Amino acid sequence: MSSSPLRFSSRRRAWVVDVNMGYGHSRAAYALRDLSDGEVISANDYPGIPQQDRKWWTDSRKLYETISRLKSVPIIGPLLFEALDRWQEIPAFYPRRDLSKPGVQLTEIYHLIQKGFGRHLIEALGTQPVPLITTFFVPAFMADTFHYPGEIYCVTTDADVSRTWAPLDPKHSRIRYIASNGRVAERLKLYGVREDHISLTGFPLPKELIGGPEASLLKDLMVARLRNLDPNGIFFDHYERTLRAELGERRFRMHPTHPLTVTYTVGGAGAQRQLGFAILQSLAANVARHELRLNLVAGLRKDIAKGFIQAARKLRLGPQLGEWITIPTFESRKDYFEGFSEILKTTDILWTKPSELSFYTGLGLAIIMAPPIGSQEEFNRVWLQYVGGGIPQLDVRYASEWLFDWLRSGGLARMAWSGYVEAPTHGTYRIEDVVLGHKSEVHPLPLIV
Repeated sequence: MSSSPLRFSSRRRAWVVDVNMGYGHSRAAYALRDLSDGEVISANDYPGIPQQDRKWWTDSRKLYETISRLKSVPIIGPLLFEALDRWQEIPAFYPRRDLSKPGVQLTEIYHLIQKGFGRHLIEALGTQPVPLITTFFVPAFMADTFHYPGEIYCVTTDADVSRTWAPLDPKHSRIRYIASNGRVAERLKLYGVREDHISLTGFPLPKELIGGPEASLLKDLMVARLRNLDPNGIFFDHYERTLRAELGERRFRMHPTHPLTVTYTVGGAGAQRQLGFAILQSLAANVARHELRLNLVAGLRKDIAKGFIQAARKLRLGPQLGEWITIPTFESRKDYFEGFSEILKTTDILWTKPSELSFYTGLGLAIIMAPPIGSQEEFNRVWLQYVGGGIPQLDVRYASEWLFDWLRSGGLARMAWSGYVEAPTHGTYRIEDVVLGHKSEVHPLPLIV
């Protein structure tokens, strides 16, 4: 092709490619945007995308989002979702065995690619052949099939992955994998991916919440968070020596910089919106008494945000809107990710389904898990509990009781600290070093599976 529909930049060190279906793949790509001069290319929505390619992507997204929302519909919803989930099922890890045989879904994806699906995108990216890093497997398969002239990297975005993430012929593929945790690194080997094509880095978290390889900003945020999560000082008394050594004397003496804050976030498909209403109702009295601040984040779903505002007013919480109840709206995905990072700076407890946000416990956030949607979220849930950074919600109707019991006992502070210590924090920096071929400035990850 004579020219590319994509922007050329002499400062671009890599192409960062996502798919804007839900938030998971885009959230990871957003954290890596510095590699691509601040730009993220969406494989399913970029300038000049062929109509047939756009249709395939759109149909896939609509199917997933529709079934995700229907899951709560009696009888038919669970049946439809189970059928979809089985299609992308992750097999049991043990006993370790050869799992390299491709399934029907993977074969169908490659059939489409061989018919030309994605060729336009790869040829456009190839006009500036810097490394290509994608947070979804399909663009990686496209780049491999159509002989992209640079290196190809694929970032995994969950705590375990299905066979669909690995290429049709793993032994001869050029794709190099960036593993979000040790389980994924080991899983990819079972799927036939060469060990020298796997780098264990951790999930990419936003730099603006970390503050460099030394994590100076994160440590400041961490202490303020722990003070809120340990009002009786139980956790600080028990771990005083450890906290002083890790955070330093200056930080150890810091005080809270914001009120105790809970952030509930709705996924991109809009599933579990009803849980947001239930949380609001359960914690209404606590909010009214200014015992906690509540953020209800609906992403780009302005209809859901509007519903949250109406519900707050029905509960006579109108005067609290804007200060003690925050319900933000965003105009674009970029605005959402930037705004969400700002919200997390003063968040102590993150209430979410165990999506890719499970990895955000590495920022020292205590995570309360809503019910998982899909097998990959089941694995995220297990991993999050394994590192000690989160716990499943109890009966939401009584959240004002169990949440404050966990708070007063220092249990939430312990979860936040476990997440900070055990979960990967510097994934973004490690990934940059891998892609650019630099010697890493941060310590290597242990193989936590």
